[in-house]
Amino acid sequence: MANYIIRRLLLVPVLLFGVTLIIFGLLQAMGPVERSALYVRDFPKTDKQIQGIITKYGLDKPFYIQYWTWLTGKADKFTGEREGGILFGDFGYSRTASQPVIDIIKDRFPNTLDLTIWAVFPVLSVGIWLGVKAAVHQNGVVDQAARIFSIVGTSFPTFVFGLLVLMLFYGKLGWFPPGKMSDWVNALLYSGDFVRYTKLLTIDALLNGRLDVFWDAIKHMLLPILTLSYISWATFVRVTRSSMLETLRMEYVVTARAKGLAEKDVINKHARPNAMIPVTTLAGFQVISLLGGVVITETVFNYPGIGQAAADAAQNLDVVTVLGFAIFNGLILILANLVVDILYGIIDPRVRLS
Repeated sequence: MANYIIRRLLLVPVLLFGVTLIIFGLLQAMGPVERSALYVRDFPKTDKQIQGIITKYGLDKPFYIQYWTWLTGKADKFTGEREGGILFGDFGYSRTASQPVIDIIKDRFPNTLDLTIWAVFPVLSVGIWLGVKAAVHQNGVVDQAARIFSIVGTSFPTFVFGLLVLMLFYGKLGWFPPGKMSDWVNALLYSGDFVRYTKLLTIDALLNGRLDVFWDAIKHMLLPILTLSYISWATFVRVTRSSMLETLRMEYVVTARAKGLAEKDVINKHARPNAMIPVTTLAGFQVISLLGGVVITETVFNYPGIGQAAADAAQNLDVVTVLGFAIFNGLILILANLVVDILYGIIDPRVRLS
């Protein structure tokens, strides 16, 4: 197992190099003036200023020199202060938010992570459970209901479902408001009486012993979680059902039944664990999608996460900010794939030998 994990870890630098190379290649489609936003906050006003920036940051140099400068930045000759350099967390300056891109990520990612933590469990548990039940009771009432549920969920656009639940539960009933928190919670956060241990509002509320703040945060996240869950359940039901049906036809399952093993043991000990490999892949991509920011859901519910910030930047043609988010999402993708690969080795020992 250790050798398997080491092999996967050795791939991480190679993948990071590939991601950064592709994104920097996309940057070359921009002119030198636009690319200077990676290093300066304001557009240059005169031709002399433009040429000065191009010369200072080597934007007229060969590709490999520009790429190295983009990775490591450039130290000021007089102050020694480093400007730029994504390896040092400098993804450029966002004109949409009027702050460095890395600061947007620091502000918004905890909100997205908070939403992900509370959305992952219902997304995975209900979808997998319903898919297993549908396969075990193939062509029965549960299976037919699950298939209808899956078809409807797959065909429902996310923004339509989100708007419907928003109109019902907030517009009509007034139960679950959009946004991240109520005004009184926002005032509490800036009062000095609430300690931000992790920047995750729900976790910090529990650590501060403020169940009222915790419930307020959950209340604001319930509709985004419901929207993400329903759309995801449809996919998980289909994939889990298909994988379970294939596994239930395997010879070792038939043999276990022929030997008189209890049906629940056949399902829980033999069929379900082996059917989880494709489901693990899907779960990994689902977590990646959540951590990268679910643009439509966060926009519909006015939830201040990474997805909403990326949508605002794209709407304002803020290419530097969008590419900064792309680098961050690429890092999340690589790390999540690493975790999924390790889970493969745990679920199926045969994978470790490949």
